[in-house]
Amino acid sequence: MAEQKLRGSFSNFPVNPDDTELINFDVVVKIGSMALIRKEDNDIDYNIFSRLAASLKPGYILVSSGATEIGRIDYMKRNGGRELKGNLAAIKTAYSAQGQPILMEMYRQFVNPKYSVRQVLVEHSHFNDERKVNHIRNLLFSAANQNAIPIVNYNDAVSDTENMHLELRDLKRKTDHVVECVDNDETAAVIARLVNARILVLLTSVDGIYADAGDPSTLIEEVVGDTYEEVEQKIDEMMENCNGASRQGANGAKAKLQFAKGPLRSGTTVIIAHARHKLSDIIKGNVKRTLLHIK
Repeated sequence: MAEQKLRGSFSNFPVNPDDTELINFDVVVKIGSMALIRKEDNDIDYNIFSRLAASLKPGYILVSSGATEIGRIDYMKRNGGRELKGNLAAIKTAYSAQGQPILMEMYRQFVNPKYSVRQVLVEHSHFNDERKVNHIRNLLFSAANQNAIPIVNYNDAVSDTENMHLELRDLKRKTDHVVECVDNDETAAVIARLVNARILVLLTSVDGIYADAGDPSTLIEEVVGDTYEEVEQKIDEMMENCNGASRQGANGAKAKLQFAKGPLRSGTTVIIAHARHKLSDIIKGNVKRTLLHIK
């Protein structure tokens, strides 16, 4: 990765004073909850964690779902296979709080030991306030330039669903441009634009976007155009055929395509691929994937 000098002031987040060249962000990676789980035995997929974590380095940002699902699995293991019952929002909070330290422990275990790992927990409010946006941007840039890898997740453990909806409703009354970040696909897309990433990789439990979700032979390998408007039109046509999601409450392929539009407009290349592959192979095009970009 070519190192570039960063623009802007990072005085509140000092870098190593001996460094004359500062790293810019090359790749933002997002991985979904179901890509981190072995469905056949309802357990953590350690191979996925080790493969992904080993490929991370300063200049990469990882947006990782999984805390709630991993917390659920861990709770069941320690309570005779039983799941929590009652209020769904409260259950999600409990599972997320239990799964978050496990999620970070897994990444720390497999990330190259010469790199630091930093947890960055965000909520919608961080991306709808200019001062907070600048704080997050500086935090991410400084991590990369302090030999650290930022791992971002929505802060489900302390986020109150009812208050969140009220706050989002009030924001939408004031502006048409509201970042909700309820879906980590959106969080990753917002961060990719925030740091002007070269590539955004969305890792999932399928090889990419299919023209027919029930037919793996219909994988759409490339969506390209001379202008953003041309690519956007193709994406909108693809979204009409997108149905289904890997988990209840998610919007699946349709959400990924919708949130990909923002980074694409800013010049970021977007790749949707299966998490079982090495990140380097996905980026180089050595495996099946869906590539979205402007010529």
